[in-house]
Amino acid sequence: MDLAELRDIAEKQRLARKRIRIHCCTSSGCQASRSLEIKQRLTDAVVAEGLADEAQVVSVGCMGFCGQGPMVEVDPDGTLYEKVTPDHAPAIVAALKGGDAPDVPRGDPQHPFFARQVHIVRKNGGKIDPERIEEYIAAGGYATLHHVLHEMTPAEVIDEIIQSGLRGRGGAGYSTGLKWATVAKSPGTRKFIVCNGDEGDPGAFMDRSILESDPHLVLEGMAIAAYAVGAEQGYLYVRGEYPLAINRLQKAIQQGKKHGVLGSQIFETNVNIRVDIRIGAGAFVCGEETALMASIEGRRGMPRARPPYPAESGLWGCPTLINNVETFANIVPIVANGAEWYASFGTAKSKGTKVFALTGQIRNTGLIEVPMGITLREIVEDLGGGAPGGQVKAVQTGGPSGGCIPASLFDTPVDYDSLAQVGSIMGSGGMVVMDESTNMVDVASYYMEFCKDESCGKCIPCRVGTEQMHRLLGKIRAGQATQADLDRLTQLCRMVRETSLCGLGQSAPNPVLSTLRYFPEEYAAFIDTKPAGDAQPVHHGHTEAPEARSASREADSSQ
Repeated sequence: MDLAELRDIAEKQRLARKRIRIHCCTSSGCQASRSLEIKQRLTDAVVAEGLADEAQVVSVGCMGFCGQGPMVEVDPDGTLYEKVTPDHAPAIVAALKGGDAPDVPRGDPQHPFFARQVHIVRKNGGKIDPERIEEYIAAGGYATLHHVLHEMTPAEVIDEIIQSGLRGRGGAGYSTGLKWATVAKSPGTRKFIVCNGDEGDPGAFMDRSILESDPHLVLEGMAIAAYAVGAEQGYLYVRGEYPLAINRLQKAIQQGKKHGVLGSQIFETNVNIRVDIRIGAGAFVCGEETALMASIEGRRGMPRARPPYPAESGLWGCPTLINNVETFANIVPIVANGAEWYASFGTAKSKGTKVFALTGQIRNTGLIEVPMGITLREIVEDLGGGAPGGQVKAVQTGGPSGGCIPASLFDTPVDYDSLAQVGSIMGSGGMVVMDESTNMVDVASYYMEFCKDESCGKCIPCRVGTEQMHRLLGKIRAGQATQADLDRLTQLCRMVRETSLCGLGQSAPNPVLSTLRYFPEEYAAFIDTKPAGDAQPVHHGHTEAPEARSASREADSSQ
């Protein structure tokens, strides 16, 4: 394919568009609520109403407001319907001919949930059919890859990414451009790139949604990265629990090969980029990059000590670039619009936007993409609408590796450094909201049980330490613990964090430490209930137990 052919596909697709497009979300969440049946009923109604020449029903990816799904949007007037059922379909289509307004819940595009967002990664979400490459090309897709291959050197591409300030969206927040530069400089004629789609945090579905809604955006980002670092082989590692994402990726790769934007001599150059999918079995530890590489190589997914880092010695001992789904999805917008444009969003050290899965005890649940630097309060109260049955008590960011941030700190900006200062992490983007009915010791116990079960068992601190911490938390919740147990729990947290082999173990104590730091009265209340054997929910009131304060100070000093 050459540039003229790419433009010809885009033009034909634009000409084929009908005056009215009815966008029906067919992401996993909406499919679970019968959106495929809704789409079929809408299509049938268009024919029945004699609108087939001017209206078309289009399957699109996630529109974001998942708590109100299934969602249907009529383009170009922007009419938005929520909680649509198959029986609503005829009335929605009849309204296009001037009929009565359908008795279907209407969404408000100016609702803060939508209005406060900035879409860079999710620009095409809810707008194009993710299973048709023609729609992606008509939206400007693969033009950036053509520009890169014909008008930029690999060094220029890497410099653009460095100047953008993009940091890895998988959790650690390392500079993406510097990682690319390291791989490019590493000696060796055989290099790899890997897209980490092993999203395992409870409550997180950002990467799944991006892959389902815009798979070509990720593939184009990977192709640009492969060119920049000198790789010809890429792998997309996706967990098996994401069948729709895998299905759409497989179609996208086949379409990319057919149209000459993936495979050999793409865009009539000497550049070859092959991308294959590897399906993970769902082990949380495989989100860690060395465990992920072991899984790709056909071995048990277990981490190894670093250095050497994957950028120097990764897959089969070759230099390997590993970024997550959202990181690769940022590449095309950055190169297309320039590093300066991208860096205009966010804060001094955290550029661009971040996609979060906003879940838990909150009115508005779904996917949001917001500029870095927005405060937790703006997210929870403006976009999220607060807790439906009371006051918000805390937010858990970063999944089981993150921490619980109390409402008193909700003016904290959401960026890598600010979240670290309050004892949490950005993580991949999970954001679980908890109201005042939540017991924070229970929360810590839940996450510790998750980490215990997901520990691969390779290193003793993680394998034994998480088990012992979970037992101590159970003892506390049963009202059978003493101050010595609480001190032992804090010591174990520090030991596991400082001596575990990989990030799973090193970060597993975070939920415990953060709840000890901010909610010591809840631990003290359990201890004060001795010798009762039942764990009663802890109510508010700041217990000034000296033991709890001691534990809190210990937790503070270990942050």
